[in-house]
This record gives sequence, C-alpha cells and structure tokens, in this order.
Amino acid sequence: MLGAGISGHTAALHLRRLLGKGHEVVVVSPNSKWNWIPSNIWVGVGKMTTDQVTFPLAPIYKRKGITFHQALATALYPEGSPDMESPHVSVTFTDPSRLNETANIAYDYLINATGPKLNFAATPGLGPDGYTASVCTAPHATEAAAQLATVISKMKAGQRQRLVIGVGHGTCTCEGAAFEYTFNVEHEVRDAGVRDMADITYLTNEYELGDFGVGGMTFTQKGLETTSKLWTESLFRERGVNAVLGAHVEKIEPGVINYEQLDGSKNQLEYDFAMLLPPFRGADLQAFNAVGDDVSAEVFAPSGFMKVDANYAAKPFEQWRAEDWPSTYESSRFPNVFGVGIAFAPPHQISMPRTSPNGTVITPAPPRTGMPSGVMGKTAALTIFDRIKMGSSATDHKASMSSMGAACVASAGTGLRRGSAAAMTMYPVVPDYQRFGRTGRSAKDTFGEIGLAGHWIKYMLHVAFIYKAKARPLWYLIPE
Repeated sequence: MLGAGISGHTAALHLRRLLGKGHEVVVVSPNSKWNWIPSNIWVGVGKMTTDQVTFPLAPIYKRKGITFHQALATALYPEGSPDMESPHVSVTFTDPSRLNETANIAYDYLINATGPKLNFAATPGLGPDGYTASVCTAPHATEAAAQLATVISKMKAGQRQRLVIGVGHGTCTCEGAAFEYTFNVEHEVRDAGVRDMADITYLTNEYELGDFGVGGMTFTQKGLETTSKLWTESLFRERGVNAVLGAHVEKIEPGVINYEQLDGSKNQLEYDFAMLLPPFRGADLQAFNAVGDDVSAEVFAPSGFMKVDANYAAKPFEQWRAEDWPSTYESSRFPNVFGVGIAFAPPHQISMPRTSPNGTVITPAPPRTGMPSGVMGKTAALTIFDRIKMGSSATDHKASMSSMGAACVASAGTGLRRGSAAAMTMYPVVPDYQRFGRTGRSAKDTFGEIGLAGHWIKYMLHVAFIYKAKARPLWYLIPE
C-alpha cells in the first residue's frame, strides 16, 4: 500500500481484516499521521485543533498487525530489476530514526494510493511558502486560522479587510473545499461582529457557481426542478459574498492576485487575507521494466497520475461516455498494480472543458476525494483478496464513478446551534447522459438541502470516520 490517506488506509484495514496471518499487509507512507481532511476546514477557522483531525498511524497498524514504513515511494519495478528479481518498490525513509535511508520493498500486489502532490509551484506566489494560506493539511490549516484571527482583530480595530478564498489555478479541483472555507470564514467574521468590515470574494475556475467540478447538479424538490447553480447563487446573495468566475490565477504578489478570465481579460484583485487551493499532480513516482528501462510514460499520465482501466483516447467533449471511466482501477500496463483515490488518472474532465482566447485551460479537474476514494480502496482490496483466495479465476470487483453515487456535506459555518451545511447527494458522480438524459443523473437520487441539520450530519461524519480510521470495534460496519 503506497499512501495512508482515506483510500490507502481503507484498503489496508480491509485486507488485514480479510486475510489470514500467513499474509503480510504493508503500508508505506511519508506521513506519520492520518488526517481526516474534510475537517481541516474547521481547523482553518480555529474551531478544531490539529489533534482533533489527526492521529498517529503506527499504533493503529501495530495493533492490527500491519507492517508500517514511514517512507516515500520513489520508483516502481513491477517486473523486478537487475538488483531484485521480484516486483518491488524503492522507498526513501522519512522516519527520523532512519531519515534518508533507502530500501526496496517486495510485493505480490500493489495499491498506489499516494494521493496528490500539492502543486503550489504551478502558480508563482501561491501557498504558505508564498503569499497565501492553505487548508490542505492540518498544519496549513492551523496557520490559516492564525492569519484569519489577525485580520479579524484588525477589523475590530476599525480597519476594513479584503478576504479572497478559492482556487489558485485554472485546473484546480476541490472547489467544494474552497466553497466550505468561504462560508466558514464568513460565519466567523459575522460571529465576531465585524461582518460589515469585511469584503469577501470567492475566486474560482468554475464557469458558474454550483459546478463543483462535477458539471453542476439538477435537483427535484417538492415536485419542482432547480439546479445547484441557482441554489448556490442564492446562498452567495444571502451571505453577501462576491464571486469571480472562470478565473485562472497567473501569479500572486503581496496583497495582489493577478488572474485571467475565460474572456481573455487580465485582472487584479487586492487582498489582506487569501486562502487559495493549489492544483494537484500525481506523486513523483517513476516506473521501470525488468531491464531497467524507464516506462513511466506508459504507467503514468503527464499529470503524474496512474493510468488504469479507463479509455484515455482523446476525443471531443460530446463524445465522452460514462463507460470511459475505470471500474477495477488496475494498471493498464502492469497486472496486480492498482491506482485508487486521487492517484488514478481520470480519462477526462466532468465539467465541460473551457479555454480562454489566450489558450489558457480554465476548467475544474474531476474531484476524487472522500467517499469515492474510500470505495475505490475497498474495491481494490476485495479484488486482491479474491485473487489470493481463488486465483486468476476470481472476478474483479468494480466501482466506476459513472455508476457510483456520492454524498457530500459542505459546511457553511460551524456551531451546534447556529451552524449550517449543504448536504448533497448525486447519482452517479460522473454524468451518464445516455442513461439519464438531459441532466445525466437520477432525479430521485440527486438532491440538496442546507441548514443546521446538515452541520450535525457533518459533525457526526467526523466522529464516525475518525472512529472507523482508528479501527475501533466493528469499524468495518461504517460504510465508506
């Protein structure tokens, strides 16, 4: 198992639960802690601490009988190498006790669940090492909360502040997280009694509000049809949040965001506080064949994500099909190697691709986080278990995003009495226009509500998934 996030950790726990003691389950991760990333939003506004959203992995794996290496995977040798006959992965240890040591770890089956590389470098000045905050990791979120507290103090002292939240590149994903943080910040500013001193702007690569990287959704409520666009726009109006749409951030300077929009115009946005999410890349992994030739281009897409059982043929948007999406997540180049969660390369975007007159791609990348990631990890684990048990005759388990539903609860402000959240479900995640017609999704299975109940649901999910990830009694009964 490469990676110990939602997908990799889920796969490891299920394999250890299913396999007998004669089989070894190995997890390789450069991080010593597990992080429930959806709750980083609350860390980022000072409502939770790092310890509430993370825990050490080593004690969990020791208790469950899983071998854990705190290390960074650097290269795959699925056919072995001149130095080691069996398939293996090369790693560099990040554990302080073995820092920078290297090793080869053999495997019979490999799950690549390395998640994303946070590509702050794609936009000059982006990120904690530049001029903007981040909530991508728990430490990032802690620093974001400190910066937010500073601007709130300035507002209390009578200084008007400009807050910009969103995405920092035209190809970013996770617009849902940017949406959440926007409204949690707005909620905190309002609670602090200084809402009238704050100009809050949502900066996004989405063509329209409510796209969320999934092409938007159509809801049927009480017999009436509405869209996530109208639903989201009403929330922005109600909370007094401005929006800049179809934007690609070109560079960030102290206090100034330089961006291009879909019409080709170049603009600037001044800020006192900014939290902009970075685009994602795949982990820095290489792949080699048995004689040592670099075959990375065959195994990974140019983005660094792993190619799996998907249709990667280039074709117009109108010709994309639900069946293009992978279902088993097995590598297209090497059997017994799987890419799950964010680590797999999507065959195409879900939102309609758009390019500015200057040739700049400004379109959300497909989200593959949370519930879908957990389902993929479990699916790959079940396939591996059946192959070990029954051999090559075993039928692969499948979980295509084009036949998978997903539930998302997007916080719009925390508080057990005054919090709110947008609870949304969609089926399927990837629209299937041949099956469901104009909207691409099942009307009865795609809906959304916003209110206090949604906040309670999100908090209960936080508690449930921390419990599940710690492998407490009957953890496996909690759905992915």
